[in-house]
Amino acid sequence: MNIVVIGAGYVGLVTGTCFAELGNHVTCVDVNKEKIANLKKGILPIYEPGLDTLVATNLAEGRLHFVTSLKEVTSEPHIIFIAVGTPSDKDGSADMQYVLEAAKNIGAHIKHYCVVVDKSTVPVGVADQVKNMIQDGLKKRKVKTKFDMVSNPEFLREGAAIDDFMRPDRIIIGLTSKKAKSIMLELYTPIVRQPEKMYFMSVKDAEMTKYVANAMLATKISFMNEMAVLCDRLGVDVENVRLGIGSDSRIGNSFIYPGCGYGGSCFPKDVKALVKMAEMNGVDPLVLRAVEERNFHQKQVLPQKIMKKFGKDLSGIKIAVWGLSFKPGTDDMREASSIVLLDQLLARGAVVQAYDPVAMPVAKNILPKDWFKSKKLRLAEHQYDALNGADALVLVTEWKPFCYPDMAAMKKLMRQRVIFDGRNQYDPHQMKEAEFEYYGMGR
Repeated sequence: MNIVVIGAGYVGLVTGTCFAELGNHVTCVDVNKEKIANLKKGILPIYEPGLDTLVATNLAEGRLHFVTSLKEVTSEPHIIFIAVGTPSDKDGSADMQYVLEAAKNIGAHIKHYCVVVDKSTVPVGVADQVKNMIQDGLKKRKVKTKFDMVSNPEFLREGAAIDDFMRPDRIIIGLTSKKAKSIMLELYTPIVRQPEKMYFMSVKDAEMTKYVANAMLATKISFMNEMAVLCDRLGVDVENVRLGIGSDSRIGNSFIYPGCGYGGSCFPKDVKALVKMAEMNGVDPLVLRAVEERNFHQKQVLPQKIMKKFGKDLSGIKIAVWGLSFKPGTDDMREASSIVLLDQLLARGAVVQAYDPVAMPVAKNILPKDWFKSKKLRLAEHQYDALNGADALVLVTEWKPFCYPDMAAMKKLMRQRVIFDGRNQYDPHQMKEAEFEYYGMGR
């Protein structure tokens, strides 16, 4: 098929590249000229394991193209994916300006029948707005080109996006047209051999499914984080509790690992957007608000533990931080717990030496320049360089290289043997045997 993907960000780039890998001819459109120029050279704007290789391969094979406007698309598309960003607006609602701009461009350019697919995460009813805007564009051009509107939300995990795309646990498709259903079945058949993995529903149902899925996962995380705080107060090891409840098939083991708060591009903004949707429709979102509030407070737990140990004035205290991205496998620092931690530590006079395997270039761009100018924050070149003269190590992101640290080297490098484990990665008994003072989350 000829496929056009509007938006060459995380979702658009992964989606377009993977469809090209399956043998389709794909053109990714993005208005950012610098990004497109780099992509043509195989330089990616994001870190995603394995994606650079797939982009390079499909560029070389001539299946993947990058352009800055729909005017440059040479082949009439069978399918157009809208995969632009939907960031949080000031009031917490999803900002639809990029989605609607994409719809406007589609209405101004399509000449033959195609399926327009909303891949972006959009509130219920936005597909109708997109459809109306495309129809308005066609009327202005005085053409009667037909198209079908489909909602096909993405469920890609950063750090595992290619595997999620090629081996999906489900495909959600909202539509009303038999012709569109036939095309979407043909599109996804190479990667979904089991019909029961494809769920066809109304467009609004599909739009809602995406939000509810992310909100449910955020709820599980926040619930377990709250239980970890309570376990800390009661002298209970939350890891044993987690194992106990995870053995219940109705609960399961996924997303019940306590930590220092969730972040990223999806959960925070999607929970906010769902809260706003509920409020706009006369529903008081009590549970969703609690999820948001717990996540806000959870990001304060590590700083509080550090201040309980060293005092509120951290002048003269040097802290090593392992992990800056919101999760392993990505350089994404949006809504990352590390940002809250750094802000709290630096505001109280601490010196911080931080290290992340892939996110440090992002950190240099997004963190306040004053933090670096004051020389209170330094990005270390190696994970053990961050430990030089440190009074404590704080683990924020559970990258694999941090799993089995060299305890002997840590003892030589650190001024004090203190570890704050924001992801419960280490065993408290092993840390005690290694003569480290250990603080976990509910441990």
